[in-house]
Amino acid sequence: MNFIKDKYKIIKTAISPDLGEFCFNYLQNKAKAVKHMFDVRYLSPYDNTYGIFNDIQAPNTYSCYADVVMETLLMALVPKMEKETGLKLFPNYSYTRLYRKDDILVRHTDRYSCEVSTTLFLGGDKWPIYLDLSGQNNNSGIKVDLEQGDMLIYRGADLQHWREPFEGNVCAQAFFHYNNASDKNAETNKFDTRPFIGLPNYFIKGDEKSKDK
Repeated sequence: MNFIKDKYKIIKTAISPDLGEFCFNYLQNKAKAVKHMFDVRYLSPYDNTYGIFNDIQAPNTYSCYADVVMETLLMALVPKMEKETGLKLFPNYSYTRLYRKDDILVRHTDRYSCEVSTTLFLGGDKWPIYLDLSGQNNNSGIKVDLEQGDMLIYRGADLQHWREPFEGNVCAQAFFHYNNASDKNAETNKFDTRPFIGLPNYFIKGDEKSKDK
């Protein structure tokens, strides 16, 4: 499979299942703590520093932009990502979600920062993702199943992708987003226009802040 030609590639055991399980447990513990802090009003309902439960794409699901652990993985995966894609890449940002039963991910494409994207299955119940390689709306697409630790690399800004209603109980996915370093705007977009990784989306410059997924 050639990423440049096919626009996607499946990487088996991108991280070990043990590391995936650690991240899965970490996110569940973090989500529980963050929900409690919102419930007791320790955190303002407008504070998204530690994650949110009102993501537009997945309401009522815990989601977090730039969790520091996931940002560390974003950087650690750069050599593997460059090897598998054949591209020099600039890291942009990470995003994580703990999907729950009946969640759905509607068909969509992503913003420029997601030019080269990944979805990494951390743990829980498996949930396939679909890719439309045709560029035509309403195409049935291809189904991609991942095991714990597996990662799908895809052209997030070009390929429509989605998930059907989730029939499991919980599924942890991490998304890592990169730009092709040869693109003329990649340098200024590095780290999603933040000064460095780990910072919340408050530090995104200009219009890109409103486009955060």
